[in-house]
Amino acid sequence: MDTEFSLFNTWVEQTLGIRLADYKENQMQRRILTIMAHSGANNLQEYQQLIVADPTVKAAFLSHITINVTEFYRNKVLFDAFERILTTQILPANTSPKIWSAACSIGAEPYTIAMILAKKQVTTANVLATDIDTVILNKAKQGIYRAHELRNVPAEELERYFTPMEKNQFQIKPALKRQILFKQHDLLKDRYERNVDVIVCRNVTIYFKSDARDTVYQKFSDALVPGGILFTGATETINFAENFGLKKIDSFIYQKI
Repeated sequence: MDTEFSLFNTWVEQTLGIRLADYKENQMQRRILTIMAHSGANNLQEYQQLIVADPTVKAAFLSHITINVTEFYRNKVLFDAFERILTTQILPANTSPKIWSAACSIGAEPYTIAMILAKKQVTTANVLATDIDTVILNKAKQGIYRAHELRNVPAEELERYFTPMEKNQFQIKPALKRQILFKQHDLLKDRYERNVDVIVCRNVTIYFKSDARDTVYQKFSDALVPGGILFTGATETINFAENFGLKKIDSFIYQKI
């Protein structure tokens, strides 16, 4: 089976441009087998043929292997710390900060950042939101969310920034949506932004192998301006952060030295 996965991984990289070999092996194999079973394929060779033949199967595969579980203000206590540091350290130094929400998934995190900026009456910030999955980026651009994805959003913010829709859904209002630029980006192979004040990348690197994860952290550090901050997920402690030119300043928040 390992040989089959190795051949499949090589094909995915050559055909779809995604390096599955950089992800933790057992986790990725489980995800592939799960989505393969839903397609009706009996083995990886059959599944490969289905991906080529059926755009729906291809889209489902790409969406499933990239991690798209998120919500607004995920881990609210950590977002409170992020908001405090943004307010006390970043905005006083730059009223138009460059902010990058990397691996933004359905858009919950960049829109959360935009709401925080709006509360601070910051209207000139540059918020870039990127993800490897174009299907999920299109969903993010639409800005339509179900109630459970908004459970951490205060009632006054829900009223101010969202329009109620049918089927217990809500859509981001245009004024907030205009503050976000969505763009496809692969953290493992594409060029990184430069002179960034804030990077938010949460609950993604836990799926990478250690070498790939360390490379991403170094590239994040290189992308940040001195004093800029990196906000990671609740299970993503950066060991020996100083090796990447970073220092820990709060729970899961690191600053460029």
